[in-house]
Amino acid sequence: MSDDELWRMLHESSGMPYGAGRTAALEQLLRRADSGDDRHLAFAVRMQATTAYVYGGEPAKSFVTFSWCLAEFDRDPQPYHERYAHQLLWHFKYMVNAMLKFPELPLDRTYAVLDDMQRRYANAGHSLQAVHKHRYLVADHVGDAEAAERWYQEWLTAPRDELSDCAGCDPTTQVAHLAHVGRHDEAVALAEPVLAGRLTCTEQPQAILTALLLPYLRSERGDAARDAHREAYRRLRGNLSDLWDIGDHVEFCTLTGNEARAVEIVERHLDWLDRAPTPAAAMHFAATAAAALRRAAGAGDVTLHRRAAGDRPAGEVSAAALAAELTDTATALAARFDARNGTTHQSEWIARRLAAGPDGEHLPLSASLRRRPARRPEPPATPVPAATVPAGATADELLDLADNCWRTHDRAGLAAALAAYDGRFGATGQPPRTAARRLELRSAELTDADGPQAAQEANRAALAAYRELPDPVREQVVAGRLGALLCLTGDGEEGLALAQGSADFFAGYDDARERAAAYDRLALALAHLQRWEEALAAADLAAAEADVDPWLAARVALHRAHVLEELERPEEFRAAAELARRLTREVGVGELVTAATLAYARATDDPAERIAACDEALETAPAQARLPVRVFRARALLSADRVAEAVEDFAEAVTLCVEQGADGDAFLRWELANAYRAAGRPAEAAEVAEEAVLGLDRLGAQAEADRCRHLLAGIYVDLGELEPALALLDQLARNLDGPDNLPHRAQVLEEAGGLLYDADRDALAAQRFAEAATAYRLAGAPVDELRARRREADALNWSGDVPAAVRAVEVVDGLAVALTGRPEVPPVVTYEAALAAEVGARVLAADDRPDEGLDRLAGVPARLRSIEAFGEAARVELLGGELLVRAGRPGEAEPLLRNVLGGLPPGSRPASQAAWLLARVLDELGRPDEAAAVRAEHGLGDDDD
Repeated sequence: MSDDELWRMLHESSGMPYGAGRTAALEQLLRRADSGDDRHLAFAVRMQATTAYVYGGEPAKSFVTFSWCLAEFDRDPQPYHERYAHQLLWHFKYMVNAMLKFPELPLDRTYAVLDDMQRRYANAGHSLQAVHKHRYLVADHVGDAEAAERWYQEWLTAPRDELSDCAGCDPTTQVAHLAHVGRHDEAVALAEPVLAGRLTCTEQPQAILTALLLPYLRSERGDAARDAHREAYRRLRGNLSDLWDIGDHVEFCTLTGNEARAVEIVERHLDWLDRAPTPAAAMHFAATAAAALRRAAGAGDVTLHRRAAGDRPAGEVSAAALAAELTDTATALAARFDARNGTTHQSEWIARRLAAGPDGEHLPLSASLRRRPARRPEPPATPVPAATVPAGATADELLDLADNCWRTHDRAGLAAALAAYDGRFGATGQPPRTAARRLELRSAELTDADGPQAAQEANRAALAAYRELPDPVREQVVAGRLGALLCLTGDGEEGLALAQGSADFFAGYDDARERAAAYDRLALALAHLQRWEEALAAADLAAAEADVDPWLAARVALHRAHVLEELERPEEFRAAAELARRLTREVGVGELVTAATLAYARATDDPAERIAACDEALETAPAQARLPVRVFRARALLSADRVAEAVEDFAEAVTLCVEQGADGDAFLRWELANAYRAAGRPAEAAEVAEEAVLGLDRLGAQAEADRCRHLLAGIYVDLGELEPALALLDQLARNLDGPDNLPHRAQVLEEAGGLLYDADRDALAAQRFAEAATAYRLAGAPVDELRARRREADALNWSGDVPAAVRAVEVVDGLAVALTGRPEVPPVVTYEAALAAEVGARVLAADDRPDEGLDRLAGVPARLRSIEAFGEAARVELLGGELLVRAGRPGEAEPLLRNVLGGLPPGSRPASQAAWLLARVLDELGRPDEAAAVRAEHGLGDDDD
């Protein structure tokens, strides 16, 4: 490989994110540079590697590259060394910082490096401001408070210059100092103008936001503290070099009463301890993690998943055991630092970290929970009797009262009547009929408290008791109820037989209420089995006679509306829902009114009416029925473009779901993430989408988890976080490896290619486009394959690999010919074939064949205009003008460019490009005055490019 190619590789590596990939690329380049004779290249690679090691989480390696460069700089000064003199002096700061964090490095060596740093800064005419700052850091590290304060003042009063830390990093250390001495309001005031400005340093704004966590908290700025935690942790969590700061966020979660979030962060970064950037970072993270885990372990059984490392296998570990292990790690490391420093400062400091606990009121940090989810209260052992229970009532009178309460949905009255019966008569022998009635009513209690399975068993017992009496009427009532329950829980054959038998029995019965109730139970059984047409027929029979009992009529109307909704008969559904809402309002039962009003909300097409119906439903909804209303209202608000309100409802729905222990909070988080994104709040969207992906993965909902990953990748792009977005898209491409998923896999790969292309990482973009094209071919999507191959050729061209781009164009040509050689060519094929010709022309021009490129463009603008792609047509014509100039044919270019310029909006970028090219043509034709006039007309200077 030539030196030019190695220099190009060095230039390309500078665009890579810090981390293992960039470090590996530089180390490979360093080996190649050392095998050659280019001393400049070997020096330049090591200079870049020093920075990469520091920010990539391997600062120990930077000691070697820095020392080599410093010795080379001093031993044999070369002209190119002067180019790096400023950067080399800057690297002294990296060295002092890093040396403090390795207890095996003697403190005297750190002081020696500081002295050398001061000598070199002074000799070069620089301020000692940065030197004073680093002497302060050393004094603070060893616990010399007096020296630290002295150097702090020296640092603040020395003039800043180009070797001072940036406008974000200097205030960050000052904020940390003020927080340490308890001057929290001053810390916040110092940071405000910094955060209001533009911070472009690699470490900012996450470092200063992390330093502000405690000052915000102590100065009662809870919202600012929460926002700082969210934004800073998002930026830190992907960088191994930031393990220390991540420990600060763990401690912040512990201090604010967010133990679950603290444990989540610990679990996410636990394996980083096995490859911690420095012993100091390992010590700090271990201490803050141990404090968080000890709190979590005290609240119940908590386990964490730990990845394999060395001889340790992957597996689950209890929070208590891990807390003990990490405590030992932190205290042992602190002792090593103290032995090196000759003080006890680090051990005392770590002891305070280990003792951290909630301090003040709980501060909710989650973007998906509106409050700390309450523990579900245990139901009282004995219901308190209501005042409506007569003191002298007989056993049968109490059961009559309970039965009436059940019929009218008076749960409190039912519980009170049955409690009175059990207290007065439960221990005494009752007649068989009375005992059977108590068994029947037992199922009502169990349906609410323990679910349908328990109610089934109670109904079976009551059914047996009525058969033994015998009492055929009550037997068939219970049989119908049992049948509906069995159909709900999966035993449809037995359940439908019981429900149908009950309905047949009551068909000839002279009590209209019992007939209607039996048909309603049959309709429910059929609905549970999704036999909707039959369910509707039964519901119609029930509705014809249910008006004798307003509560029954309300229930029947509600059931019938549900069946019509499933049958997708919108007009009838809307009328049925309106009837159900009216009837449930008349009886005034909250749960029925809520269900009917929610059904009406689903039935109407008017967004405002939907939301109003949801508002009404929330007014009447008991606690356990609020969740579905919140979910539907959130969706209605989203469809009505009231996104901010939708966010609040989705978040409340997630909270209710967690509080009730219901399944589905991961799905709701997915919807909440989408709402946050629509509301322009990408940081919260990312946090919630990450939670959703984890939850969906745990549920085994692979397809939904992947769709949420795709949403999350888009959110990362919104946040400007390219690497996480690419990592997710790569994972999606791996997940979508089945033949049925080929179109989706291709789409994901092409999307990744587009991101890389926009980031000027063209060689990688070309690889992704090629993979996408292969997937499109296997999926039988030739037009998509053509587009992906065209984009591959374009990316290869921009990467500088012209020979590969030429080969790619040959493939594109074959695909285009196959698609256009048909009697009728669809517009999409015309479009893609035209853009393929444009890319081919650019590639041939790059290969010094502009005339061949011009041949490819013949007729392309006209074809684009035929499908109304006017902007693309003008772009192709502009390319044609450029190629005419490159081919030495400016006379032909002039009329073409004038024509293009006349059709473009004045002031647009294409118009400026056309004007610039036309002016160049006029200069070449020896008409400088006309060229100057074109430049003046379009606001171009002589040097504009």
